[in-house]
Amino acid sequence: MNKGQVKGRIEEAKGKLKEVVGEATGNETTKVKGKVEQVVGKTHALYGDAKEQFRKSRKRP
Repeated sequence: MNKGQVKGRIEEAKGKLKEVVGEATGNETTKVKGKVEQVVGKTHALYGDAKEQFRKSRKRP
């Protein structure tokens, strides 16, 4: 696992937490910010996944 993957997964989890808090409190702004953080986290994670895949493919003969 590389930094991008870890950072993305953490960001995704933080976003999910914010979304749940926003739903529980009825705060639409917090809920939307949570969804945005989830998208950003998924993007980071996918970038990290692609980087890792590329790195692994370069090691193979």
